[in-house]
Amino acid sequence: MEDNKEKNLNEDLEQEDTTQKEPQTESQEEPQEEIQIEIEEEQQSDAEQKSEEETDSKDDKSDKKKSFVGKKDNKLQDKVDELEDRVKRQMAEFENFRKRTDKEKTAMFETGAKSVIEKILPVVDNFERGLAGLSEEEKKQPFAEGMAMVYKQLMTELDKLEVKPIEAVGCEFDPNLHNAVMQVESDEYESGIIAQELQKGYTYRDTVVRHSMVAVVQ
Repeated sequence: MEDNKEKNLNEDLEQEDTTQKEPQTESQEEPQEEIQIEIEEEQQSDAEQKSEEETDSKDDKSDKKKSFVGKKDNKLQDKVDELEDRVKRQMAEFENFRKRTDKEKTAMFETGAKSVIEKILPVVDNFERGLAGLSEEEKKQPFAEGMAMVYKQLMTELDKLEVKPIEAVGCEFDPNLHNAVMQVESDEYESGIIAQELQKGYTYRDTVVRHSMVAVVQ
């Protein structure tokens, strides 16, 4: 009986020990878990901070790179604009040079053409005087007919070159076209009207090559 009491007493003691040990174990485990959580939170926080720092670093590098590229692009665009402006100016200068050259060529041609026409006009005068001095019977001869044909062909070619005779007799005197060498009295024309043409004048493309020599009614 005493043995049973002792046994029961031992069991009660063991249960008390177990009861006392269990809270202690739970109490010991809780701080460890909290420490582990804190460590994990710190590690996570460190990782996030490091990630943010890396992101900021990448952003800074990206901004610097963009800034560098932007400056480089601006310099390149300035260079392109400068070259385009230079090309435009050179093209404008070339166009002005071409126009000036064409104008000079035209002026040289006009001057040369007028010079040739001035030398041909005395030949035309001789043809006209020669034909005017022929009688009606002489005009029917082959030689006279040949002269008339050559004169007609010459005047046709001059007309194609825009060489035109200046109208004189019966027209009002114009100092830009006519050269008055004498004054005459006339019952047919009024004062200031050309009564007689002494030498025929010509124009070339609206430019006077030779003024008409005329007699004007006084």
